[in-house]
Amino acid sequence: MERKTTRRLRSSTVILGGMGALAAALTSCGSEPDKRCVDRNSYDAVNGYRVVDSSACKGSSATTGGKGKKSRGTSGVDGEWYYDSDTSGRWADHGTFDKSKAADRGGFGCSGSSGG
Repeated sequence: MERKTTRRLRSSTVILGGMGALAAALTSCGSEPDKRCVDRNSYDAVNGYRVVDSSACKGSSATTGGKGKKSRGTSGVDGEWYYDSDTSGRWADHGTFDKSKAADRGGFGCSGSSGG
């Protein structure tokens, strides 16, 4: 008579697999679109916008409530957040400056409509 053996997974294997699936679900369903701080005055037809330090975008009107003149962190740079762009080195192109128009990537467990 043959003896049948069943293979049991260790509890640590099950837990790690479950954590990996949970991490994938959470990261693929982010509410914030990908963004880069770019210099609006640096547009190049081939490369797009030059990516600059994020400190140039921190004082934008979106974070100051839209009142008064925009204060920029870096002098001489008109920094603005540029969403869902293709990046190549220090350049970003094919994106949008309008956060509400940024692509809703969706993902596992995400609804089809974006929150507002």
